[in-house]
Amino acid sequence: MAEPHITNQPLMKNTNVQNDTEEPYPSLSDFHDYEPNLEFDDTELQTATVDLALDAKVEALAASYDYLESPVSDGTIEENFEEELVDAPTGYDSLTYQYGDDDYDAFSDVAKYGIVEVFGDDTAGRRIIVVSACKLPPSKDLDHSKLLRYLMYTLDKFVEQDYTLVYFHYGLNSKNKPTLSWLWQAYKAFDRKYKKNLKALYLVHPTNLIRVVWQLFKAVISVKFGRKVMYVNYLNELAEHLNLEQITIPDLVIQHDERLLAKLRKPPRRMVKAPPPPLPTQQFGVSLQFIKDNHQGEVIPPIVKQCIEYLECPDALETEGLFRRSANVAVVKELQTKVNQGIPIDFQGNAHIAAVLLKTFLRELEEPLMTFDLYDEITQFPNISKDERPRHVKILILEKLPEDNYKILKYIIQFLAKVIDRCDLNKMTSSNLAVVFGPNLIWCQSGQLSLSAISPINMFTDFVLVNQEQIFII
Repeated sequence: MAEPHITNQPLMKNTNVQNDTEEPYPSLSDFHDYEPNLEFDDTELQTATVDLALDAKVEALAASYDYLESPVSDGTIEENFEEELVDAPTGYDSLTYQYGDDDYDAFSDVAKYGIVEVFGDDTAGRRIIVVSACKLPPSKDLDHSKLLRYLMYTLDKFVEQDYTLVYFHYGLNSKNKPTLSWLWQAYKAFDRKYKKNLKALYLVHPTNLIRVVWQLFKAVISVKFGRKVMYVNYLNELAEHLNLEQITIPDLVIQHDERLLAKLRKPPRRMVKAPPPPLPTQQFGVSLQFIKDNHQGEVIPPIVKQCIEYLECPDALETEGLFRRSANVAVVKELQTKVNQGIPIDFQGNAHIAAVLLKTFLRELEEPLMTFDLYDEITQFPNISKDERPRHVKILILEKLPEDNYKILKYIIQFLAKVIDRCDLNKMTSSNLAVVFGPNLIWCQSGQLSLSAISPINMFTDFVLVNQEQIFII
């Protein structure tokens, strides 16, 4: 199918994606005078068979549109509509799920394509999950039902904390695209637990096919979920919301973006300039040694100490979802700037702001607190026998971790033990905190978080949290 023409539309400035407020949004009907007659009965979606005739109608209808709009629900559906999808698969419960050594291996035939990737946190402290359509193999080579289970397996590790989803649409074609019945099955499978903490869904390089599919599903998509979806026509627009240096964008997507910009006679995406030298007072985005050298030799970075001292207060410790919820992006950026300039900051009585700043500090270190050298050993943690794990972890932390890193890690872990002690109120168990902090304590030099490394890193972090009294020298 030839790619439909897309008329350039400005990016919808969806502030609700970040602040999650309830301001009204424009409906699709604001942009046109009629609803297309799709001659479509949604009972056709409730079967597992491929409806080729329906697919052909959708493709034909997609070709008839020459512009895109904001995919925001028109507000005619009840907010609790999703509760009626009671037959959706439940998946894992990430609050109680114990990571198994063989979970990833079961999906190795799907994972090898790299369709789904997990990266660091965005500016609001939310994990970024990227899905790339260009990496989908031909449908005959991929079990789409297994792909769905693999998506659920990946999301299950993050659905209890706020997260961001990026979908690169370029590369989807008639040979590799899933059927509409599969899309309907996926929508039912991803029940409320997956949707409630998804704070932003960016559809990058959308074609009119996406718009038509949205029209088909609009009747069963809630208003609240619709507000989280954003069309992003160019990568430079995505850069307004995410740090593109934190994610790996497929080369095919970058080349497609350059072709689109060339057609519009827009200048190509600017190369990222080398950052200016850090200020002497800077703490975010520099090394631990730099902070120590410029802050009177203090081993514990001042911002880490300030965040933890604030969060140790009973009211903060008992905040439900501590470290699992995001914070206002503008506020976090403002506080980061002040910290780097040596200006005193105020958390505004908001524990989530302090929590996000602590996570952001760890994630933006030039080298992770657990160091690049220990990455391979940590990701092999599941292969160590349970009897050998205490000795192995002690050697790794007490002997192989640099002294300053050890002291900072001990300071943070002993604070997190206090968070766990209040888990009956804040709902943050050791496994929940491991999911949040594991990828912020250790990552590989490429910055990408391999799905095969997620479980080992979380298992290792959970072990350290549970056994901190035996591991750290008092």
